[in-house]
Amino acid sequence: MSKDEKTLVILTPGFAKDEADSTCLPLQQQLLIALQEINPLLNIIVLSFQYPFRTEKYPWFNTTVIPFDGRSKGGIPRLLLRRKLMACLEKIHGETPITGLLSFWYGECAAVGKLFAGKHGLKHFCWILGQDAKKENKYPRRSQLPAGELIALSDFLRSEFEKNHGLSPSHVIPAGINTRLFDSSIKTKDIDIIGTGSLIRLKQYDLFLEVVAEIKKQMPGIRSVLVGKGPEKESLLLLITKLGLQSNVILAGELPYTEVLDYMQRAKIFLHPSSFEGFSGACLEALYAGAHVISFCKAMDLEIEQWHIVKSKIEMREKAMTILAAVPARNKKVLLYTIEDVAKKMTGLLLQSY
Repeated sequence: MSKDEKTLVILTPGFAKDEADSTCLPLQQQLLIALQEINPLLNIIVLSFQYPFRTEKYPWFNTTVIPFDGRSKGGIPRLLLRRKLMACLEKIHGETPITGLLSFWYGECAAVGKLFAGKHGLKHFCWILGQDAKKENKYPRRSQLPAGELIALSDFLRSEFEKNHGLSPSHVIPAGINTRLFDSSIKTKDIDIIGTGSLIRLKQYDLFLEVVAEIKKQMPGIRSVLVGKGPEKESLLLLITKLGLQSNVILAGELPYTEVLDYMQRAKIFLHPSSFEGFSGACLEALYAGAHVISFCKAMDLEIEQWHIVKSKIEMREKAMTILAAVPARNKKVLLYTIEDVAKKMTGLLLQSY
């Protein structure tokens, strides 16, 4: 390792199991690639606490990933996991001195990051990414990271964290997209409404289907696609049948990341009915894909073109119908933040000299 090389350690609950695993935390994957591109001498090591379910380290592009197969166990296994993590960090620091640590989510990763960074006088930042800003999260009270070590994914999460934990994160670094992954040859907008994400209750995809059913009354041929997997799949299939949407909704399941982007480029509207959202990268991707976004949650304080914030299912339906009725359908790409923007901001925090 030359004197110009720097080592950055990423602490995360999970990470891609191999280079073909494009669906596991795509934002974080793209960030690491961008960090390496703008910092060619950067040595990135990922410690993945819970997933993949193995313990052999492996290369991921130009990154080293060390998984610990924690499987979200509590009690003694969790204490043993923390010991293994601390021992691993000590070994890394002894071989290639660590410049900084970045924890994804304010949870066990942040607790380990703070403990090790404090012991060795290193830089440590925690990226608050979503539900970790909620009041139910006990880690902020336990770990008590100072505001200067906290990065919120959005203005909303900064406010939410301050409201729930009495401390305003000093930094806001939003999600960004990799524009190079979009297929410029896709021109046809043959999908009226699309949604993507984990099929869990928080995402409220039952409302997605109910909105489509209401619109179908005036647009019998409406075409919609829902991409993702999760525990709510069977209940959503039953609701599709109950609402008579078998010919109007495709449950596409989990798809490779680039295929999801292709679907977005074919869509007129990205419908995002989640009840809580830090800053959905999928919304940014949909905007750049030329779709309108409709959601309940407003991530940033600024107004974003073609992103419509509504307060109810009725407003969501009415806004969608207004957009679909427009002739011709708009197809303007809206670019808010690139993944390179995110990487540059992270570099400024983590890798600048003291």
